[in-house]
Amino acid sequence: MTPSPRARSFDRAAGLYAANRPSYPPALFDAVEELAGRALRGSLLADVGAGTGIATALLRGRGARVVAVEPGDGMAAELRRNLPDVALVRGDGDRLPLASGAFDFVTYAQAWHWTDPGRSVPEALRALRPGGAFALWRNDPDLSVPWIAAEQERLRDFSGALAHPRSGRLPEGPDFAERRVPWSRRVPVEVHLANLGTQSAFLVLGEERARAFLDAERERLARHFPDGMVEEQYVVTLVLAIR
Repeated sequence: MTPSPRARSFDRAAGLYAANRPSYPPALFDAVEELAGRALRGSLLADVGAGTGIATALLRGRGARVVAVEPGDGMAAELRRNLPDVALVRGDGDRLPLASGAFDFVTYAQAWHWTDPGRSVPEALRALRPGGAFALWRNDPDLSVPWIAAEQERLRDFSGALAHPRSGRLPEGPDFAERRVPWSRRVPVEVHLANLGTQSAFLVLGEERARAFLDAERERLARHFPDGMVEEQYVVTLVLAIR
């Protein structure tokens, strides 16, 4: 699958993405291991759509032998800078450049919505050994928090028709187990705004429109967080299936 202009937009902001995007909590990887019925340590794992390596680094920290798969030039270059010792291959989830039946885990962190499930599910299963685990997850803002729900509504109004058509779709069915893991991080207002600015809708709408929205958001956040620190709250949704 040829990357869309929105997917390619991340390459222009790879450094900002690496510096400001949220990470993932240890409890997520505990849940991956529990649902998979095996430890990450010592496993051979393909992290697909690895981006700048946010999840890749954590998976390696859990002891997995990670092969990162990333199609974007800028994102791959940032991953190489951050994780020079990690094996990196260029490719996307619809056509994995991986040997069949070789991997204990195939994972997608915040990357599944860029794939065509009709192609990416068979590709993930092809790369797994029997008994291997296909796992994907994403960070979602916790909409039970009033200020977050209000900000997300403004973001939807701002990006409008640019909302990603598959952004809410994760695999479903009896073969997929699901977990939700709440977590939070406390960051300066400027980090929160920079994180918003790395979303693909901002990257394709242009600097002037993005700046106007973020300047207005900065004023709102200053009233809500007078100490300049934002408590971002998330729920990570994990789905996992065994081959």
